[in-house]
Amino acid sequence: QVQLVESGGGWVQTGGSLNLSCVASGRFSEYAIGWFRQAPGKEREFVAAVTSTGGRTYYGEAFKGRFAVSRDNAKNTAYLQMTNLKPEDTAVYSCAAAGFTTAPIDLGRYGYWGQGTQVTVSS
Repeated sequence: QVQLVESGGGWVQTGGSLNLSCVASGRFSEYAIGWFRQAPGKEREFVAAVTSTGGRTYYGEAFKGRFAVSRDNAKNTAYLQMTNLKPEDTAVYSCAAAGFTTAPIDLGRYGYWGQGTQVTVSS
């Protein structure tokens, strides 16, 4: 079992950057970590994922080249670095853990979720 707590959200202007963190308890290094977001009135969307070892990363098409996912298993923490933010990136961002060494993009395969952190990008 693992518990997740996100932080680092906030308000930023278009073109700005934010760095999100996801601190975990439990056997963090055994879980792949995914980042998802949900905007008001929209379905939850896959953003990025990293394998349990951190060796491979995956991104949704809209985020390639702008966002970077990573993890530090020694600190039980995963990160999402977001650059060149746009108003359409406004959403609640959540991290999730899946009990696989690979990193699925299907949110249904993630069994543990954090509470989310709000990111607001103004134009």
